[in-house]
Amino acid sequence: MMKTRFSPSLLTWLRCFEAVARCGSFTRAAQELHITQGAVSQQIKQLEGWLEVPVLQRLPREVLLTAEGERLHGVVSDAFRCMDTVIGEIRQERIAAPMEMICAPSFAMRWLMPRMGDFFRCHPDIPLRVQAEVQPLDDKHPPGKHIDAIICFTPAQTAPAKGVAMLDEWIFPVASPEFLAAHPEILTPHDLRPNFLLHDDSAWAGAPALIEWRTWLEHAGVDLPDLHLGQRFNLSQLAVGSAMTGQGIAMGRAAIVFEDVLAGRLIDVFGIFAPSPASYFFATAHQSSEPIAALQGWMLAEADEFRHQRDQHFAQHGASTRQLPSMQLQMLNHRS
Repeated sequence: MMKTRFSPSLLTWLRCFEAVARCGSFTRAAQELHITQGAVSQQIKQLEGWLEVPVLQRLPREVLLTAEGERLHGVVSDAFRCMDTVIGEIRQERIAAPMEMICAPSFAMRWLMPRMGDFFRCHPDIPLRVQAEVQPLDDKHPPGKHIDAIICFTPAQTAPAKGVAMLDEWIFPVASPEFLAAHPEILTPHDLRPNFLLHDDSAWAGAPALIEWRTWLEHAGVDLPDLHLGQRFNLSQLAVGSAMTGQGIAMGRAAIVFEDVLAGRLIDVFGIFAPSPASYFFATAHQSSEPIAALQGWMLAEADEFRHQRDQHFAQHGASTRQLPSMQLQMLNHRS
């Protein structure tokens, strides 16, 4: 038996034939398919020419199937019905499945989660599942792991290829009121001691050891040896949590500690803010869709609002900044 190759043209002919046979009219078939009656007639003629037999009997007031048309219609209608059913099921499963987004853990816990309620109120029809991931976040994922979007904290030069600079980050030392009350001698950065420091030992994938404290100390013009004597953690949130319980001074990222500083749970120790080498990037893992576009638009709007609040705070309380944060983000977008 000769094997039939289902070319796009053949499928179009068959779709037109199925519609005419089911509707019993070229006019109604054309209306259903949103094409002209002449186009439907032409498709049927091409099908009959390819088959070398007529499939329709054209009468003045009706259209009837020939014997060959009856045979073909039974098979074609079943095939299209099965395809429509399966395609509908697949699309429904995809719509019902939540979007999957992975996010840097400390940022997810301290910045994203308090804001997610607003996203769900604005988009009640978009299900979303957020996963906090410690491992490197980029646009390459393990086989079989479906990811729609990512938020990663990384320098611009290692940002995902499809990443958009979402929020620049600024760092500054924070401590609890109780810790500072117990150490009244800490008045300037030169009063810091290595054993006071709390470190995020893996600020981002591939980050040099103790990079955030080293960056801030250089910005403040302080040479502090033996940084390794401080306590180390694998998440910024753990270091900040330890600072909140009075165990020392953590290097706070504005996005993570801002609300705690405003509430007085943490104190901005010196009012000296340094630009972080890393920023937050939003990236999609595949071709965009309406839900992903809605998520990205909401995320960027939230980041803009937070940046405005943060920059106002810096302007009012900062003792020393070398560059306005808004300028830093413009540079990030230019580089990425």
